[in-house]
Formats: sequence, structure tokens, C-alpha cells
Amino acid sequence: MTEDGRTLGSGSGPEPISDEVMRAELTRRLRWEAPWAIQFRDPSHEVKRLFSEFFGTFFLVLVAAGAPTVSAAGAGTIGRSAAVTAPGLMVLSIILFMGKVSGAHLNPVVSIAFALRKDFPWKRVPGYIVVQALGAVGAALFLYAEFGKAGMLGATFPGKGISDLQAFLIEGVLTVGLVSTILGTASKAQNVGTMSAVGVGSYIALAGLWASPISGASMNPARSLGPAVVLGDYSHIWVYLAGPLAGALVAVIFAFILRGPGGRDPEAQIAAQGKLAR
Repeated sequence: MTEDGRTLGSGSGPEPISDEVMRAELTRRLRWEAPWAIQFRDPSHEVKRLFSEFFGTFFLVLVAAGAPTVSAAGAGTIGRSAAVTAPGLMVLSIILFMGKVSGAHLNPVVSIAFALRKDFPWKRVPGYIVVQALGAVGAALFLYAEFGKAGMLGATFPGKGISDLQAFLIEGVLTVGLVSTILGTASKAQNVGTMSAVGVGSYIALAGLWASPISGASMNPARSLGPAVVLGDYSHIWVYLAGPLAGALVAVIFAFILRGPGGRDPEAQIAAQGKLAR
């Protein structure tokens, strides 16, 4: 009861704000947010972000598919260790110079994983997937223009004596590790900073060093789709679409077990309750 006899919460006065909401609001006001993090959410920068994903995926596939293509074209022998390390180093570089623009997803299942974690809006996922696929196809077209169909343009196929099911399981398991590394080192939905770059780049190289003879260690539907589209050969493409997607879904479940739900933004929580003070 108040001094004038009114009962709190009875509708005759403002509803009291809970301690949890007040703490969240204080956290928001005291928290410094980097300019690039704000820009990452700003709709007016979406074209810039989409170009960044196209550009980054182009170079990733150019390197990943380019090593076997160049080697088969006779321009010089490129060993397996170099061929699988190069994409890791390229991803490391892309994260360092473009991660603050688009988040450097470079992979459809990474964008989907971030969205499932509620750190990335679903409405932006289709655009990211489209430009990632276009970047991959663009890289494969460039290689085709340069070297013809040498080395099958670095297309990913199950290794000799390896069934589609075996390759599917390997792609799935490898992607669990890749997406877990990304979710554990990224800042919300952005791969930024040295630790993220080194962690993700190192994992890609490590996975390729032991698993590339089995499935090609793609872990990326866009990387496999690019050469397949240019060659017109989709004989094993389901492996490289379904395997990484299944692995990403498992990684999101593991992230929930290890770190709880994603999308925990104090500002968003306050706004959702309709009590965001300005």
C-alpha cells in the first residue's frame, strides 16, 4: 500500500521494474560496444556485408580448389600437406581483414549455426547463403577459364574405396569440430580477432591433414558446390550438403550443453519485456 492507499501493481500506477531488468539495463548502459559490432547489425550496411561474404568465399574456394587444379594442370606439383594447409591460412587471413565487416562466415552452415544460436537474424541467412554460393561458383569459373577441367577443378569426392555414407559421416564429424571452434571463438556471430582467426584456420588445416583422403575435408557446402556446378557433376553432392549441415546442428546442440543458450543480450532482453528505458 502507498500513502494514498493505492496498491502497487493494481494498474493505478506504473508497474515496478524487476531487479533483473534493472541489472540488464545498467549492464547495457555501462557496456562499451565496438563500432564494428554496431555496424554489423545496421541494416544499411547489408550490401557491404554481402559483398564481403562473396569476396571472402571466392578466395577461400580459389585456394581450396585451386591447389589440386594447378597441380593437375602441370604448373607445379603441390603436395597434399600444402593443399590442405592453404585454405586454413586463407581463412585466417580473411577473418583478420574482413571479419569485422560481415563476420567472415564463408560457409552456409556457419551462418545457419549462428542463427540457431540466436546470434544472427534468420532474415539475413538466405542472402549470406546466396552470395557464398555465388562466390564459390565464381572461383570455379575462374579456374575453369584458366586451366580447363584440370584436376576436376578441385571438386570434392569420396576417396578411393570410400562409400558415400562413410564420406558423409566424416564430413559431419569434421564439421562438428569446425563449427564448435567457430562458436567458441567468435564474438556473437562474427569471426573477429587473432584468436578466432588462428583457431579456425588451424582447425581447417588440421582436419585436412588427416581426413582429406577420405572425403576431401570440405566441411563447406559452398566450397563443394562451386566446382560441381561448373563441371555439371552432382553425383556425390548430397554428401557435401547434408554432412556439414548435420554436423553444424550437432555442434549447436553441444554449444548449448557447454555454454547454455545463445542470444543472451541484456539490451534485447529488456526490449522484449517492453521496459527499455531511454
